[in-house]
Amino acid sequence: MLDQNSLKIAVIGLGYVGLPLAVEFGKQRDVVGFDLNPQRIDELKNQMDNTGEVSPEELAAASQLSFATDSAAIADCNLYIVTVPTPIDQFNKPDLRPLLEASDTVGKLLKPGNIVVYESTVYPGATEEDCVPVLEQRSGLTLNTDFFVGYSPERINPGDKQHRLPSIKKVTSGSTPEVADLIDALYRKIITAGTYKAPSIRVAEAAKVIENAQRNLNIAFMNELAIIFDKIGIDTKEVLEAAATKWNFLPFQPGLVGGHCIGVDPYYLTHKAQALGYNPEIILAGRRMNDGMGPYVAGKMVKSMLKKGIQVNGARVLVLGLTFKENCPDLRNTKVVDVINELQEYGATVDVHDPRADADEADRLYGIKLANEPETGQYDGILLAVPHQEFQQAKPETLRRLGAQNSVFMDMKSIFNKEDSDSRL
Repeated sequence: MLDQNSLKIAVIGLGYVGLPLAVEFGKQRDVVGFDLNPQRIDELKNQMDNTGEVSPEELAAASQLSFATDSAAIADCNLYIVTVPTPIDQFNKPDLRPLLEASDTVGKLLKPGNIVVYESTVYPGATEEDCVPVLEQRSGLTLNTDFFVGYSPERINPGDKQHRLPSIKKVTSGSTPEVADLIDALYRKIITAGTYKAPSIRVAEAAKVIENAQRNLNIAFMNELAIIFDKIGIDTKEVLEAAATKWNFLPFQPGLVGGHCIGVDPYYLTHKAQALGYNPEIILAGRRMNDGMGPYVAGKMVKSMLKKGIQVNGARVLVLGLTFKENCPDLRNTKVVDVINELQEYGATVDVHDPRADADEADRLYGIKLANEPETGQYDGILLAVPHQEFQQAKPETLRRLGAQNSVFMDMKSIFNKEDSDSRL
């Protein structure tokens, strides 16, 4: 079996997860970062990361890291780490195509003694039941006789400059005890927070998928509270601030729950449960609540406009922020789109401004033309949907000046003081 000194690593997929991993390993040993997107590879070769997760200085420090789009460049590697996306389809079912395609690519290159480690979020059993058969078929090799696998779930939090790869404890696992030890020791070389060796691959897979399912449920509870407190006529943030004075109160906030983690991962767990004949009521209820928040936010905005005597049909509304979370350029599965669509259903004309989002990607994914500079004094409604640092640093009166004399300013995430806006969750 391989040892630490003989490892040459290939990282398959260089997004939010794969690139930081490749960079940290590339500071210590030979690593090839592989991605099918030639534009992405060209940018990385020029020390540019459009996700904002890795700085040019960090890329330069990874002196043993190279990049490639041709699988021939990773043919002589012996440890493959797969970090491709695991999205859901239009029916909220797991879409394993990127994962299986990556497995197919690796399987063609696999040699006796090699190890494949998966980091993509999946349901328990996917590594051994879905990925390993592809590896075996394409390579002609047998698991745990000729090659080995492991699973170490990613815990990247996009846009978070405090909790980064080395400072987040890493769960590891392997298909044999010996491989589990080797994988754990490998990650300990770059993870200063330490590692936790799970007893099996399925346990590691399950641990990952429930992390985000738990957050989803907690935020769903906050969203339901926001709806209830709105009907009662009290401010949700004020209630949460009062409750937070108890030492064990969990500080979750209401809001839109999209992205490629919290908005997706629960469906992987529910898919597996339903395949086994169990219908998970609580997890699905949480997703239903969160998936319905876009129309609710739009409805709350419309009511605020009507209370001020503003005709919604034909009104101009400015939405500030389109990405799925603050201080992050990622547009995947953003629920702000649900708010925009609902406002348009009411007959409003919606402009969208986001200094972090890529205009071409917004157009390609959603058909939204981003406004470079919003016009001052032109809008009947302004919705601060994603509190990027650029918006937080602006004074609320600066944002309000984007609106007409009689207009509504909704601070959806309650960034400013209560009196600085007309409405908030």
